[in-house]
Amino acid sequence: MDAKVKAGIWVSMAIRLSDMAGRPAAVLRKGDPDSGGILAVLRGRDGVVVLSQARDAEGRPAWLRGTGPAPVEEEVATAYVDRQVKRDPDLWVVEFEAPDLMPPFEARLI
Repeated sequence: MDAKVKAGIWVSMAIRLSDMAGRPAAVLRKGDPDSGGILAVLRGRDGVVVLSQARDAEGRPAWLRGTGPAPVEEEVATAYVDRQVKRDPDLWVVEFEAPDLMPPFEARLI
């Protein structure tokens, strides 16, 4: 069984890793500091991708491209985030500059 890292600590770590990589990051919305879920908004040259926390088939932490496999326009990403926040008001929303649309933190994408 994996130990779950508190959301607020994970967000701080991800922002620090992004900063170390020379990629600006910002918390757009604070959620529950202990058990809130996280949406990672990746801003790239070709558009925006929103990653949502998930679990893979073996139950390991992973990330799902919530907005689909291809980058989307800002309005589409914003609408996705708004829908998710309506469903789960404890969500964190963290934005990362990601020219290559890859997260600046370790992530298994499914």
